[in-house]
Amino acid sequence: MREVTTKSHVLPFLSLFTSVGTLVCCALPALLVTIGAGAVLAGMVSAIPQLVTLSTYKVEVFIIAGLLILVTGIYQWKMKNAACPSDPKQAAVCKRMRSINKYVFMLSLLLYSVGFFFAFIAARILT
Repeated sequence: MREVTTKSHVLPFLSLFTSVGTLVCCALPALLVTIGAGAVLAGMVSAIPQLVTLSTYKVEVFIIAGLLILVTGIYQWKMKNAACPSDPKQAAVCKRMRSINKYVFMLSLLLYSVGFFFAFIAARILT
């Protein structure tokens, strides 16, 4: 019988963190330029100069985020029928964490998809 490990709690939040990173580095600037808010983007870049560095490596950022989301999805798929502890309190926590992890994973996937659209597809559609 396999128990749910700490890895099952860390992976979804790591994928969420990286997918939010794709939004900040690439999708948000593309969205701001698309809607004509270049001055806002200039203000953001002056306040957070690391955005330029992240945007320079946007393909790598998206590949890493996509791989983490993929690994998280595969891991959650494999662990969906794993046994929770037999202690009622621990079992309740285990089931609750699985539910939370599922929603965090779906949110990560949504944010990644939005970021991918604005970073790679929207610019090609509008030009």
